[in-house]
Amino acid sequence: MKRIILLSCGAAAMLFGQAALPIKLVSDWVKLPKGMHMGETSGVATDKDDNVWVFNRGKAPVLKFDKTGKLLDAWENLPVTSSHGIKIDPDGNVWTVDVAAHSVKKWARDGRMLMQIGNPGGAPGNNESKDAFNRPTGISFEPNGDFWVSDGYVNSRVVKFSKNGEYMMQIGGKKGTGDGEFDIAHDVALDSRGRVYVADRENRRVQIFSPEGKLITKWTHLGSPWGLAFNAKENTLYICDGYANKITKVNLEGKVLGTYGQYGKIPGRFDFVHHMAVDSSGAIYAAEIKNWRVQKFAWQN
Repeated sequence: MKRIILLSCGAAAMLFGQAALPIKLVSDWVKLPKGMHMGETSGVATDKDDNVWVFNRGKAPVLKFDKTGKLLDAWENLPVTSSHGIKIDPDGNVWTVDVAAHSVKKWARDGRMLMQIGNPGGAPGNNESKDAFNRPTGISFEPNGDFWVSDGYVNSRVVKFSKNGEYMMQIGGKKGTGDGEFDIAHDVALDSRGRVYVADRENRRVQIFSPEGKLITKWTHLGSPWGLAFNAKENTLYICDGYANKITKVNLEGKVLGTYGQYGKIPGRFDFVHHMAVDSSGAIYAAEIKNWRVQKFAWQN
C-alpha cells in the first residue's frame, strides 16, 4: 500500500522568512524492476494523461511512468550523451535536451526520433548559429507548437523555433550581468500570455521577457533558479534552486507563496534539485542530480 509521509519544512521556511508549502511526500511512488535504477536525474515532464517522463543519465535515458509510479516504458540505447531538460509538446511528442551533445531531439511516443537540431557529430555552435547550440539546457512550448530553447552554459541566450524546427529569433547571446544578458541560462518557461521566463542561474535571478523579446522585469529575490515549471491551472510558477535545495512557488508578479526543501539524502530532502514538473492535480515531481531520483509531492487535504 502506498504511504504518504508528511515532512516538516517549517524550520527551513522560517530561515528564509517564508511560509512553508503544505505538501507531503508520496513515499516510494516509483516502481522500477529489480536491478534497474536511474542515473543522475536531470529532467522530468508530465503529459496530458498525467504520465511522468524522466530524463536521466542511466542505461535507459528516457523512462515513462503513470501517475502511480508504474513503469510504462524504458528507452534504451538512445543517441544521448548527457541528459538535461525534457518536455512534452502540444501534440504529445517528447523532446529532450542533450547538454553534452549540444542538441535537441524530438521523439514520437514510441521512441522513434523525429527531429534533431544541432551540428552533425555533436559539435558545439556559437551564439550566432541558427540551428546549433553550445551546452543547451531546457525547452518550453507555445500552444501552437513553436518552442524556446535555453542555450545555455556557453552561448548565453534563449532561441525561438517554429514547430518545424526553423529559427525565428533569439534573446541574449552575451554572457554578463546586464539586462538581457545571462550567466548560464539554465531553463526557460512560458506563461499563458506567452511571456518568457529565463532561469539566469549564476546571476541569481529570473528575467522575464515579452513574446517579442523585450525585457519586462527581473526577479532577484528568489535565490539561484535552476528549473522552472509553469502551472497553468493556478497561474503560478515553481522555481527550484539546486544550491539551496528548495522549491519556491510564486505568483506571476514574483510574490513568494511558499517554499519547501532542504539538503539531504533521505526521502523528502534534496541534493541538487534540478528540475520540476506539475501534473493536472497539482502534484509536484522533482528531479535530483545527486540523489538519482524523482520524488513526488502531493498537497495536504
